[in-house]
Amino acid sequence: MQDPRQFWDSRYGESAFAYGSEPNDFLAQQAEALPPGDALCLAEGQGRNGVHLAALGHRVCVQDLSPIGLARAEALAQERGVAIRTLCGDLASFEPAAASVDLVVAIWMHLPPALRAVVHRRAVQALRPGGHLILEAYTPAQLALGTGGPPQGELLISADDLRRELTGLEWLVLRECQRPIQEGPYHQGPSAVVQACGRKPAA
Repeated sequence: MQDPRQFWDSRYGESAFAYGSEPNDFLAQQAEALPPGDALCLAEGQGRNGVHLAALGHRVCVQDLSPIGLARAEALAQERGVAIRTLCGDLASFEPAAASVDLVVAIWMHLPPALRAVVHRRAVQALRPGGHLILEAYTPAQLALGTGGPPQGELLISADDLRRELTGLEWLVLRECQRPIQEGPYHQGPSAVVQACGRKPAA
């Protein structure tokens, strides 16, 4: 099995942005009404979502395993005239400080179930009271569509998984649906997704 960092370095080293240079549609819709604050983007790859949030006035940190992806993120931010901070490392060992951010973003963050549960718990802990989490991921129904995402069923996510793992949030959006996605060469076509936007109750 290929080393995950080698896989992502290879994908993010291709000439085209793997998932495009524009933000994920669901993120853009949900972030529109949020006040600027400290934002953390997990498994952010080439930075398209973090750069979008920075353009909205957020102070953004983008995390990813791939230094090549993060170099593309920094270049994209410079091209768009915004500043982001990058953090290269494995989510297994990344534990953000409690109550340190106003927004956590996880777009297509597909992890083994045990690690995913830990990362989700840490994400909720990282939110300040009143903070938000925005997530979109592929569901198991995506396997039949084959238009993007990992081919391993255990890496796909249901709404019930999120409800169980992201305890402590009030759900503003939590739904499974099928929608068309056009994001670079690797996400193209009808897609089975789960969309979530949760808010940590104010103290």
